[in-house]
Amino acid sequence: MTSSAARSDARGDRTMSIGAVLAVLSEDFPDVTISKIRFLEAEGLVTPDRAPSGYRRFSDADCERLRFVLTAQRDRYLPLKVIREQLDAIDAQAMDTTGGARLLSSARTAVAPATDFSSRGGRVSRESLIERTGVDSAFIAELMRNGLLSAGPGGFFDEDAVRLVEAAAALANFGVETRHLRAFKVSADREAGLVAQIAGPIAKGKGTGARDRAEELVREMAALSVTLHTQLVKAAVRSALD
Repeated sequence: MTSSAARSDARGDRTMSIGAVLAVLSEDFPDVTISKIRFLEAEGLVTPDRAPSGYRRFSDADCERLRFVLTAQRDRYLPLKVIREQLDAIDAQAMDTTGGARLLSSARTAVAPATDFSSRGGRVSRESLIERTGVDSAFIAELMRNGLLSAGPGGFFDEDAVRLVEAAAALANFGVETRHLRAFKVSADREAGLVAQIAGPIAKGKGTGARDRAEELVREMAALSVTLHTQLVKAAVRSALD
C-alpha cells in the first residue's frame, strides 16, 4: 500500500483512503464498490474522519466495521436495520471494555461461520454440496427436477443453495416429500415478483447509490415477508389444531 493510500495520523493510527479500503475489502467481497461504501457511510454504518482537504480517511476499525456489514448482508441477507442494531450492541459493549476491534471481529465470526472456498466466490461444487449437507445425489437431482434448486455457471451452486438443501433435508426428515415443497417455490416466486415491482424503479433511478438503495429495500422486504409468512403459517396451524 502506497503512502498516498495509507497514512498515520497524529496518534500514530493508520488511516486509508476509500480506494485503499476498496482494495482491502474486494478480495473477500468482489462485488463491493466505492458507491457501496459511500452508501453505507450515508446510512450511518461507518463514520470515517475527514482530512483537511475533505477526503475520507478510514481507520482499521472502520474497515473492520465495513467487513462486518458486508458479511452480514452476504451470508445472512440481513437488512441494515438489523445490522445497525447489532453494531450498536457491540459499540455499547466496547464502551465497557477494551479491545473493541476484537469484539467486532469476534461478532463478525459469529454472524458468518467460516466456510470453504465457496465463501469467497460463491462456488460450491455438486460434490461439496452433497458432502456439506449430508444428502445423496438423488436428493439433489429431485430438488432440481422439481425446480427448487438450480446450478449456476459451470454447474456450481452458492451458499444459499447449501442452506436450501439443508432446510429441504430437514423437512424430509419430518416426512415432507420434495414434490410438496413446490408450493413454497410458487409462493416465493410470487413474492419475488411483488418485491421486484417495487424495487425495480428505485434501482433504475438516477443518483449515486440507487442500486444499493434498491438492494437494501429488497433485504428489508424479504425479512418482513419471512416474518409474515411464519406468522401466517403459525396461525393457520393453530386453527387446524384447535
